Amino acid sequence: MTRPPYSREPADSDRAQPITPTLGLWDAASIIVGIVVGTAIFKTPRMVFLNVTGPWQALGVWLMGGLLSLIGSLCYAELATTYPRSGGDYHYLTKAFGRWMGFLFGWAQLAVILTGSIASMAYAFADYGVQLWGAEAGEVTATLWLAAGSIVGLSVVNLLGVVVGKSVQNVLSAVKILGLVGIFMAAVLCSSRGSFESAGSPEGPGLGLALVFVLYAYGGWNDAAFVAAEVRGRQRNLPLALFLGIGLITVIYLLVILAYMVVLGFDGARASETPAADLMQRVVGDWGRSIISGLVMVSALGAINGLILTGSRIYASLGADHVIFARLASWDQRRGAPAAALIAQGVIALLLVLAVGTAVGRQVIDTTLQAIRLPALPWEEYYGGFETLVAGTAPVFWGFFLLTGIALFVLRQRDPHRHRPFTVPLFPLPPIIFCGMCLYMLHASLTYAKGLAIIGLLPLAVGVPLYALSQWRGRAQHASRVE
Repeated sequence: MTRPPYSREPADSDRAQPITPTLGLWDAASIIVGIVVGTAIFKTPRMVFLNVTGPWQALGVWLMGGLLSLIGSLCYAELATTYPRSGGDYHYLTKAFGRWMGFLFGWAQLAVILTGSIASMAYAFADYGVQLWGAEAGEVTATLWLAAGSIVGLSVVNLLGVVVGKSVQNVLSAVKILGLVGIFMAAVLCSSRGSFESAGSPEGPGLGLALVFVLYAYGGWNDAAFVAAEVRGRQRNLPLALFLGIGLITVIYLLVILAYMVVLGFDGARASETPAADLMQRVVGDWGRSIISGLVMVSALGAINGLILTGSRIYASLGADHVIFARLASWDQRRGAPAAALIAQGVIALLLVLAVGTAVGRQVIDTTLQAIRLPALPWEEYYGGFETLVAGTAPVFWGFFLLTGIALFVLRQRDPHRHRPFTVPLFPLPPIIFCGMCLYMLHASLTYAKGLAIIGLLPLAVGVPLYALSQWRGRAQHASRVE
């Protein structure tokens, strides 16, 4: 007897979705590099420098972030090659904990987490674009148009198909890698040298907070698992892509951080809010800031495109398994793109740009929260606007990350005879370390966000009745077919 559609477990392969593997090793690695290397390497170094004692500790904490990410990638390599369905974490959480957990993950990503990241990167792209082109009159309007244009443009690129989407990703990733290496080369060629000596002790809480900012800068490498079903030779190429991508990012980050300290000195890098721009200005003059603005824009575009490409696969899988989102499962078979999911994702990201990026939108959000007896959001804190959104959703992000690590243990126990093309070496040590990292980051993000965590928790709570409604509709449809 077959199980009804509303209660069946998702298949391990995408029989419901016409997916043809088209991504090679570099394509998958390029997605990782493109998503991870966004704007954080230009913004967070100062916060790291403020919480370490000197240059070697600064380099050490960035290296530690890369090693912890590499350990986490071992867990994802096993999960992605063992359960190679499109959607990554969505599928692992569903298999390990039940349909309700996968539903909440997919819904939270669509409602605010991943779409919020897209909107945040789009706004960063627009902010630097306005600075680069010197748009003074109508600056807010120009920023909104640039942010919206980047989302619409790259969504259209991915609607044209995975081949077009991956090609754009490869170009953007290559440009940003060359640009970041260029920063290091500029430091090598610069005749001016700063002092590696520190004039004082850490100005922040210390190494623990530094690691929080570093791990934030490494965030996003796991998104490659969302497109696992589309990677050619995934049993070999997906683990290699994770290791190659994270290894390349770690080397680049270390070179850039070293460049900041070589040219500006440790205390100079600690004092600079824009170390990359200050470095390039010292090397090539005023043109340096324009060069860095252009590089940040390319980095932001690479992150947006990678998030759009990978995130849409979550929603397509969500739609294939849950009646209420069934329309999101629609794929353009000729181009190999989840068209409905891409459109829905783009629309919500645009709404977030308008809601968070404008005074009117923020006022509407505050009024809505106050109507349900919740406090207004502290928009001016946490660096304002989209940084507030990212800080508020971080606890939910790290909570799901932790659950994915736990899912590896659950699925090993529940599915012991399943063939695992890649197994985590030295099991269970790496997943224990990974889960410990996630638990630490969950605690740190809750401590940092405080009441702001409502931004992520509220959509998650809304997902509970949505899941109940989806189950009810599924039962009703099944009953009508039986009759």
